[in-house]
Parts: sequence; C-alpha cells; structure tokens
Amino acid sequence: MSHDAALFDTVTQLAKQLRNLDAWIAKAVEHAVAKEFDPANYLELRLAPDMFTFRRQVQSACDAAKFVPARLTGRDAPKHEDGPQSLDELRARIADVIAYLEGFEAKDFDGAAERAIAMPFLGEKKILGKDYLTELALPNHTFHLTLAYAILRHAGVALGKRDFIGGLRLVD
Repeated sequence: MSHDAALFDTVTQLAKQLRNLDAWIAKAVEHAVAKEFDPANYLELRLAPDMFTFRRQVQSACDAAKFVPARLTGRDAPKHEDGPQSLDELRARIADVIAYLEGFEAKDFDGAAERAIAMPFLGEKKILGKDYLTELALPNHTFHLTLAYAILRHAGVALGKRDFIGGLRLVD
C-alpha cells in the first residue's frame, strides 16, 4: 500500500472514531437521564484545572480530524465556531465533520504523502504530509478523543475499550 493510500485509509478511521465519540455522548445522555441529572453537566467537566473541558475536547477532536484531509489535499475544511455549544450542537458538529471526511476518495490523496504542508507555528519551515499525519495530526486527534472518553468515564458513564475501538471490519 502506498503512503497516499494509507492517508486515505486514515481519514476513514478518523470518521469511525468520530462516530464512536458520538455514541459515547449518546451513552452519556442515557446515563444522565437514568441518574436524573442534566446531561449538560458533562460540558464543563475536565480532569485537571488546566485541561480543556469536555466541550473543548470534542471540538478539538473534530478540528483535528477535519484538518487532516484539508491539509493533505489542499481543500478547505468546514468552519465551526468554538465556544459554548450544547451536546446536540456538538453532535451536529461531529456529524458535519464525518460528512466532510466521507466526501473524499483515495485519488484525492495522490501525492499527499510528499506534499509540503505549511503550518503557522512552524514559521518558514514545512512538514511533509506523511510526517504531518504521523507526528502531529494523529497524536493530536487521539489526545483529544482519549480525553473526551476519559472525562465521560470519570463521570461514571459505562464505556469500555470496545466503545473506544468501535466495530471491526471482519472477514470470513
């Protein structure tokens, strides 16, 4: 498999992980209803005082996911406002990013592995697409996704490894 094909497969995985995130939020809402508290309470939870809130972790996971194909292919990413958002608005944002990710085809990534990508914080330097993906984009997305998961687990939502990993494409 070429680097370019692997980049496309990674975008497919990002969409899967965002679907998992949406399912976690659905489970969190069920948990809140069962325990008779407002599901909006999850929005401002965080694991440490200097960490992003759950809301911001979800926003950041979405942003990290949408910027992968945008930067690798040169397409514009959808714009989303940060700041206060309800759980329903976060879920709509997740759905919007998934739809964006699913709008790509493998051919869109032709040459992307070797494409030099400029990032504002890199100054005059650039990073190759394959390195951007493995050294920055994936760790950043996974970081925010994992913290969103951890916040919900810490809040008592019944999530496990299977919820984090999601379904598998199995063959006979």
